[in-house]
Amino acid sequence: MIESDRRTPVVVIAGSSGHATAGVDRAAEALRATPGTVTIRHDLSGLSEGIVHRTVRIGEHETSAVLELAHGCVSCTLRMDLLPLLCTLAARDSVYRIVLALDPAFEAEAVCQAIGNVVVSGVVGRVDGPAARDVRIEAVLTCLESEDWLADATGDETLAERGLAAADDDRTVAQLAVGQVDFADAVVALGHQGDPLERMRLGAVLARLVPDAPVTWVADHDSLGSDEIEALIAQIPADSRRGRVFDAHAPLLRGQPPLGSDHGVTLMEFAASRPFHPVRLHEALDVLFDGVVTARGRMWLATQPDEVVWLESAGGGLRVGGAGPWLAAMSQAELESADPTRRAMAALRWDDRFGDRDISLVILVHDADPAEIRQALHWALVEDGELRLMERAPELVAQWEDPFGEWHTDPCEAGEPTGLPVEGSAGQSKSPRGEGK
Repeated sequence: MIESDRRTPVVVIAGSSGHATAGVDRAAEALRATPGTVTIRHDLSGLSEGIVHRTVRIGEHETSAVLELAHGCVSCTLRMDLLPLLCTLAARDSVYRIVLALDPAFEAEAVCQAIGNVVVSGVVGRVDGPAARDVRIEAVLTCLESEDWLADATGDETLAERGLAAADDDRTVAQLAVGQVDFADAVVALGHQGDPLERMRLGAVLARLVPDAPVTWVADHDSLGSDEIEALIAQIPADSRRGRVFDAHAPLLRGQPPLGSDHGVTLMEFAASRPFHPVRLHEALDVLFDGVVTARGRMWLATQPDEVVWLESAGGGLRVGGAGPWLAAMSQAELESADPTRRAMAALRWDDRFGDRDISLVILVHDADPAEIRQALHWALVEDGELRLMERAPELVAQWEDPFGEWHTDPCEAGEPTGLPVEGSAGQSKSPRGEGK
């Protein structure tokens, strides 16, 4: 971090449920031992009734408030309370650091995106603008329960079914569990007293999901102390993401994850220079629901030749959505404004017929046969005759049945950070890594 950066550092701590939630509170309490550290926690358990409980602690002093949110949504909590509060606290000379102990319904990625992009207005003495002008993300920590996390990350239970969200929130526990770890700069694994082989398997998953994130293993949340948490933060690499949100065209393999198999855990890549047939792909995607922790990547659909399609799965849930046009489908003006790194990478694999269109997926397997997954996805690709038809008569290909033809739109306003839904099968929803992120 640049030493001249005078913005107030923010540590974001996430954990999905159970002992992990207790770990969040304990880690925040441990960090509060450093003078000038403020901790903020929003209890969203009453969100469906439009009520949010907010607690702010500094030293031994604590203030609590009950907030009424007319819209009863997570993004409204961010926009109306948390972001202005961050700006207000950052303006105080007595505040050295801010710690956000997130409710399970909050997603760290959405919080960091909001800090960086949502305009905060109405704060006395402050010019309107994003909270990131006043604060910076020092670290994102994720607490997980080591004996249950892998089961949560590969299941299909919804947050509502688990009692962690309102009935109309169709995000899954797997989405939250995987997303929290994937976005973390460091991980606290709680309760490792069970089967040592299962711990090693979890370690193999973490090494591939977040290869650069330091991990500390502790027996329970009571074992977390100030020195241990501060030491964990100090181990975070200088180039860690620290709240950065990557778009659909960023590298799919971050850091240097092991590419070999370990305790049945494998990180496999699937790449192709021809598109998927949409109907066959819809059938083939079932292979991603069993024995797979997560899959993500860019897809080329025969029926949507101009659109980059983003796929992201977590356990038994999947979302597919648009992520903007391929470079080959852009106008000259759009090309000139495209990310230079993306253009440089596309130039290395540019095809005279199809430009930068291709398929690139990364799949983290823990209890499935990578060969079977590869075979199913290869079967879903267009055949030679279908590829020639795409070149000769694209208007006929556009009439093929396409289960991915209409993207789901979210109820909140465009651009607002939300916890996006994950369908329980091969459904569609807006990707969290689409355009604008």
